[in-house]
Amino acid sequence: MRQTMAAVAEALRVSPSAVSQQIAQLEAEAGLPLIERRGRRVRLTQAGQRLVAHADRIIAALEDAKTELAEMKQTVTGELRVAAFSSVAAALIPQVMKALEHRHGQLTIVLEEMEPVDSLAALRAWQADVALIDDLTVPAGVPEPNIERIPILEDQLYAVLPNGHPLAKRSKIAIADLRGERWAMDTAFNTYSDVIIRACQAAGFDPLVNGKCGGFEVVQPLIEQGCSVAILPGLRVRERSGRFCIRRLAPEIRRKIFVAFRQGERRHPALAAFLEQLQKSVKALRIRTTVRDSG
Repeated sequence: MRQTMAAVAEALRVSPSAVSQQIAQLEAEAGLPLIERRGRRVRLTQAGQRLVAHADRIIAALEDAKTELAEMKQTVTGELRVAAFSSVAAALIPQVMKALEHRHGQLTIVLEEMEPVDSLAALRAWQADVALIDDLTVPAGVPEPNIERIPILEDQLYAVLPNGHPLAKRSKIAIADLRGERWAMDTAFNTYSDVIIRACQAAGFDPLVNGKCGGFEVVQPLIEQGCSVAILPGLRVRERSGRFCIRRLAPEIRRKIFVAFRQGERRHPALAAFLEQLQKSVKALRIRTTVRDSG
């Protein structure tokens, strides 16, 4: 749950004053305070919690009704908004979009690149219909009312080194072995770089970052020129080539990737078609990476 007005406004993509005005209007209609402020933080009152629970039930019923009407059309049409983080978006979504374009010409897939946390917020706010998330940045045990998630893929993180690096002779590398190295960080999504920083701190050091990059396009040349090392997802590096090598971490760091959507919508023809094609693309990705690894 977002705990400041600014965070709520950012998730909803409106101004903080608009959020405050809407809450004030709801409180005036209810005749009860719905939030309580503690410094800059806000939390729901008991009345606010009950109102949210009623709203969730109403919205779930509306979504179920929309799904039933869409099923009656017996055609896959409309627009499906997909929120996904960069590595999974690049590895899977273009193939899904292209396949669905051929199979269902009246369906439009719209992709927006987002951090997993923001993808879930967009899903809750009806600004996205599907969210691709992982359990490194969105813990799987955190309850999400009215949100269903399905595991689709497991990804592994790798150490990425310049060719000729002394550690490249090893088949596996401990994070502690990278103490004293200069690091390139993909900081386009802060939650992922935070995971890497915490892993380094757990190994007893703070990484010396000499590259704060907005994507692998900048991380890669820093590694290739021997300026930096990095820890990156397998989805991002295993199918790429360049003057770098990837090595397994010991112990391994893995993440599960999920597709999330609102409860009651799984039967919607557009979503059902997307989920079916997504599973096919995941299977094809597994085959490609297995062949590459065995080769």
